[in-house]
Amino acid sequence: MLDQNKKLRRETMSALKLKTADINGVPEPSCRDTAASALTIIRDGVITGEGPTTRGRVHFSRSLDADDAAWCTRILTARAVEHEPVSRAEVEALFEINDAATERSDEGRFDDLLAKAVAHHAASVSGLPVPPRTVALSPDTDIESWAPMYADRVKAEVLEWIASQMRGKQRGNRKLMAMVATLLGAATLPLAQQLPAVFDTIGMM
Repeated sequence: MLDQNKKLRRETMSALKLKTADINGVPEPSCRDTAASALTIIRDGVITGEGPTTRGRVHFSRSLDADDAAWCTRILTARAVEHEPVSRAEVEALFEINDAATERSDEGRFDDLLAKAVAHHAASVSGLPVPPRTVALSPDTDIESWAPMYADRVKAEVLEWIASQMRGKQRGNRKLMAMVATLLGAATLPLAQQLPAVFDTIGMM
């Protein structure tokens, strides 16, 4: 039954992509799952340099530009998900984009968005209130204005998951590392014995 449900979900998502592709090539998010699916289209465009999110401009494979970052922001702040916390699936899709893009010409916009999305997810799954996405993920909002206040209440399991996503990456994200360091900084003593790998990941040990 579980396998059938997974298969049905994949088929439904594929149908959604094909149906919406007739309009603009990228599905308008109706929920967090469809937002995550839309982000994978951006990921594919970054990898191949082709697809609906690369039209109208020169786009080399494995590169990420300001338009790619703007696509990510547009999807993550769509009206249907604006007041929802960022999901793990959405963050995982962002990490996949981050891994795929070996060349950057976005002036750090994607790194800023990734760090904020991770913080938003980490706080929400720890049972903490978070600002609307249009506020929290905005390039005009400093992550320091809201994320640090949750630092000592983020669950250890969430920090472990973030560390697992960051571990072994060839390209470091300074914004993300600073955010994780902030989260860990307020909880260093209780977490020091539990999460040595986390500290090692961000160079704090």
